[in-house]
Amino acid sequence: MILRRLLPLAAALSLAACAAQPAQLASAPKETWAFQRSDLPPDPAFRYGQLPNGMRFIIRKNATPAGTAQVRMDVATGSLDERESERGFAHFVEHMAFNGSTRVPEGEMVKLLERNGLSFGADTNAQTSFEQTLYMLDLPRNDAKLLDTALMLMRETASELTFDPEAVTRERGVVLSELRDGQGWQRTNLEDQLAFFYPAATYPRRLPIGTVEALNAATADTLRAFWSREYVPSKTTLVIVGDFDPDVVEQAIRTRFADWQPQAETPRPDQGKVLTKQKGAVDIHLDPSLSERVTASRHGPWLDEPDTIANRRRNLLRQIGYGVVNRRFQRMSRTIDPPFRGAGLGTSEVFRIGRTTNLIVDTVDGGWQRGFAAAAAAYARALATGFTQVEIDEQVANIRTGLENAAAGADTRPHGTLVNAALALVRDEQVPTTPQSGLDRFNRFAATITPQTVMAALKEEAVPLKAPLIRFQGRTAPKGGAEALRKTWDKATRARAAAGEIPAPTAFAYNDFGPAGAVVSDTVEPLYAIRQIRFANNVRLNLKRTDLARDRVEVRLNLDGGEMLDTPAQPLATEMTGVLARGGLGKHSEDDLQTLLAGRSVVMGLGPGGDTFGSDAVTTPRDLQLQLQLWAALLTDPGYRPEGEVLYRQNIANFFARLRSSPGAALSNAIGGILSDNDPRFTLQPESAYTALTYAKLREAIADRLTHGAIEVAIVGDIDEAAAIDAVARTFGALPPREADFRAYSAERMRGFTSKRGPVIVRHTGEANQALVRYVWPTRDDRDPEEAMALSLLKEVAEVEVLDTIREKLGKAYSPGAASSLSHVWPGYGTFVLAASVDLADVAATRTALDQTVRALAAAPVDADVLQRARAPMLERIDNALKTNGGWMALAERAQTEPERLARARSARARLERLTAVDLQALARRYLSPDKAVQVLVLPDGAPAPEK
Repeated sequence: MILRRLLPLAAALSLAACAAQPAQLASAPKETWAFQRSDLPPDPAFRYGQLPNGMRFIIRKNATPAGTAQVRMDVATGSLDERESERGFAHFVEHMAFNGSTRVPEGEMVKLLERNGLSFGADTNAQTSFEQTLYMLDLPRNDAKLLDTALMLMRETASELTFDPEAVTRERGVVLSELRDGQGWQRTNLEDQLAFFYPAATYPRRLPIGTVEALNAATADTLRAFWSREYVPSKTTLVIVGDFDPDVVEQAIRTRFADWQPQAETPRPDQGKVLTKQKGAVDIHLDPSLSERVTASRHGPWLDEPDTIANRRRNLLRQIGYGVVNRRFQRMSRTIDPPFRGAGLGTSEVFRIGRTTNLIVDTVDGGWQRGFAAAAAAYARALATGFTQVEIDEQVANIRTGLENAAAGADTRPHGTLVNAALALVRDEQVPTTPQSGLDRFNRFAATITPQTVMAALKEEAVPLKAPLIRFQGRTAPKGGAEALRKTWDKATRARAAAGEIPAPTAFAYNDFGPAGAVVSDTVEPLYAIRQIRFANNVRLNLKRTDLARDRVEVRLNLDGGEMLDTPAQPLATEMTGVLARGGLGKHSEDDLQTLLAGRSVVMGLGPGGDTFGSDAVTTPRDLQLQLQLWAALLTDPGYRPEGEVLYRQNIANFFARLRSSPGAALSNAIGGILSDNDPRFTLQPESAYTALTYAKLREAIADRLTHGAIEVAIVGDIDEAAAIDAVARTFGALPPREADFRAYSAERMRGFTSKRGPVIVRHTGEANQALVRYVWPTRDDRDPEEAMALSLLKEVAEVEVLDTIREKLGKAYSPGAASSLSHVWPGYGTFVLAASVDLADVAATRTALDQTVRALAAAPVDADVLQRARAPMLERIDNALKTNGGWMALAERAQTEPERLARARSARARLERLTAVDLQALARRYLSPDKAVQVLVLPDGAPAPEK
């Protein structure tokens, strides 16, 4: 992916199982692989092959995480291959892949995978876009039998689907529910902007979700016809990355797919045009939920630039150029009185039919004219007067660091990174090269990166925004309408006002916190060999060296306090902690920090979570000390600059304007108050309460914790332990004495659950056919590991059951689910949830199905097969938990202050294996019954409430 580009307008589409991914795969390339016509050397660790029938495959041995693998089948067909009567068929066929084939009866594919330890959704999934359909299996084990099962299922999807008419009818309801869930102000806004910018292109009328009319008209025969026409070997590529012998994988592929008969490809229908002469028009689109945005655009022809060394250099220069312009916009947005909330310039390809340059400006309500003018002037000045060397240097430093980090960690890249590289070759004709070769090419080219070469490359691609198309979206029409928008652009681009260039960087001021702290305790705990250190000032440090991710270090900071500082009288005391870093440090603004820390792998931030304030970072051994210095500086000298307050307040109005704009938004904003009987700590407060917040109030609330609160730091990864201890000693260990222990907060931890039961109605302002049904039961906290594990397994069982009933049998919802949340912070508090997003007309039937599900769980022991399907993925997750640094961090972060986590993790698998169907039945009887649930029904305004 080229980072310089703003996403195409089409990429704003986000379907629950349909991720729009524009691609540039040629319909009939002369060579099998793009690297065959490129001077870029492909990574030799990938194995590239093709069967006689035309199907391609890419194999890569990789052991991160060890003993696992990812299998992907990419079919080069999507919604652009549909005819007018087939709109949505590519996606519908994707759904039918899980509904019966020659060797797998209907309803058995997901069950088969669950028995093998793959969770539906997490490990078993698919997505449809404009040009591809991708089937995905994440294998938790690297045994040959599971690989064979995965390849068998891929082959069934490729050539053996049965399209049973009854299965089509049931799945139609699921697909229509997905379409329904995606409707609303965001979808309407997307459709309007696509129609305005691309009136002659096909893809605005081929959104992957399709249309209600075409989906209702689909039959088993018409879906089978689309599948037979499009699913052919020459359009299919298998990608397998994981801890397997490539020879074994290749032989398995050949065994499964060699007899798939070749078939001629059907040409893709005409994709229409991007109108390069389209200009001067204005579009105004209004909706109460839309924040204010103005976009100026012009189109140009598609640039045919194959992946070569020369073109990568050209694109690198462009990336830097867009980066400089956008950095200027960012600096402008960080002033005390910013002209806009944000702005960006970029150019995106529109498949192979054109390209678009966009200037996008986001403003506060009513601020469009000032913001649009400021961004337009900055854009015009940049292209007229060029860039400074300081600006170029900042971009280059960040790029160089990214390449250096990639090269250093190349041997332990996760499967997903390598899968994405393989798919980029298949879809975008991007040659997968080694990270080291990329760094070497950059170093050879770096000396030629100048303001002049950057501007020349940028102008080569960016379409001049002369008489641009202008689109306004917001809640209220712009004063003066289309004429005012056009005049604002014309006047601003003629004036070419100052654009906020980046000044020369200064030195980082926080590298001395006093004498290094002395270590007073240094032990290694016996269960996981986590090294536990305590400094004289009471700061705790937990260390775990791993070789799971070379050149990567994960760091976690826990500081006493968090939400325990919120009270019924001051429920928003810690609310602004999340934007503390936006106020910078005492000696550096946030913007200055971005410049002076360019090229360093560090982050700054702090947020409340439960009984601590926390921050996470992934850095490198080279930047570990700087990361710790940055965090220590934030605790000891936060800047509290007013620009951070401005940023916070800018987002408040948008948040409240969208409060009930969809069922999900309405539910998330109401549920806290419902379950807590409006305890102010867990209930959304009036908008005025948020706009009244200031850094001064935040300082008053958290200053004591920043200065005195107990601290526990955890460091996991590719570390030199002595160097890590020294780095902490010179930062957190050098601070004045901290409190010896995290506070108990006994009174502050009290959290009640409403005594009310039965239906509670929440109203939304979204689509009139959208509704949500959520059942919530009170359970308990997580103190008892046996019952906590049992509730986790019961959750998995319930999820299997509601997917089988509400989705597969009834076809009422796309993604019904279950959740169990047992609090570690609030004693006695926990919840168990069943939920589904459904059509308003199906609320009663969904409630009945949920009632039947929980009654069945309590009436009899769960079916043995369902229990296995629920338990197997959990066992695999336990077995694989410590194959990543993230898994180790979950143990290390509170290893000293919460050591029970370690013993609990050690016995987790045995605890899970001991649970029986009778245990789950008893648990369901204790906690789950329809009359004990808070039944939250999210209905559109005006819809009648149910009788009970």
